[in-house]
Amino acid sequence: MSGLLVSREGGIMRITLDRPEKLNAIDGEIAHKARIAFEEAAIVHDVRVVVLTGSGRAFCAGQDLADPAVAPGSDLGLTIEHFYNPLIRAMRALPKPIVARVNGVAAGAGANLAFAADMVVAARSASFIESFSRIGLLPDSGGTWMLPRLFGHARAIGLAMLGERISAEQAHAWGAIWQVVDDSDLDSACDTLAETLAQAPTRALGAIKAAFEATATSSFDAALDRERELQRLLGMTRDYREGIEAFAVKRKPEFEGR
Repeated sequence: MSGLLVSREGGIMRITLDRPEKLNAIDGEIAHKARIAFEEAAIVHDVRVVVLTGSGRAFCAGQDLADPAVAPGSDLGLTIEHFYNPLIRAMRALPKPIVARVNGVAAGAGANLAFAADMVVAARSASFIESFSRIGLLPDSGGTWMLPRLFGHARAIGLAMLGERISAEQAHAWGAIWQVVDDSDLDSACDTLAETLAQAPTRALGAIKAAFEATATSSFDAALDRERELQRLLGMTRDYREGIEAFAVKRKPEFEGR
């Protein structure tokens, strides 16, 4: 697909933003294509994990400001409602893990696409910038929800209001991303993580993701009830049976994601 590359192999779906000449800036069409890819990942059993990345020297520079749909005076709410919100919702609802391979700058909506993933592995040269305030906007693509949870209120509001760039190492030190590696090690680190997740009990990973997501708007008692119900379902899966059998004989389990 123009502007987006999608491939599947070994339980891993790779979604690559592919406009390197524009630092992988996206528009509504590319956001729509990405949403379709994530929705496909949700229903194809052979997909056990998704890796999201960008071509060339950037992860994603955010919204393409040359797109007529976001010209001054246009209804930005329509673009968000029709394209960005459905994409972020598809990512957060995906019952499988998402790894963001951040190979360069992640700015604006591009930063929040990375933060919407479950685990972020970034090159040491990568950086993140909530650039919205620099053009008179506020963070979208889930930014106002994710930033306080990832960075804490004080850091989140500073990042949003000042639009300052932070390094991958700083984001890691603040606990917002999973791993920072040397640029030369980025591919191997992401491949190792993706392969590990692809061999894990997919239903359990999906349940972990759903349970964590729900805690943002529920009480402690509700979380206990949710844990009970999800554990009840997981206890009836093939993967749980395999995990118990492998543990008993001290061998590595071979999970099927069922």
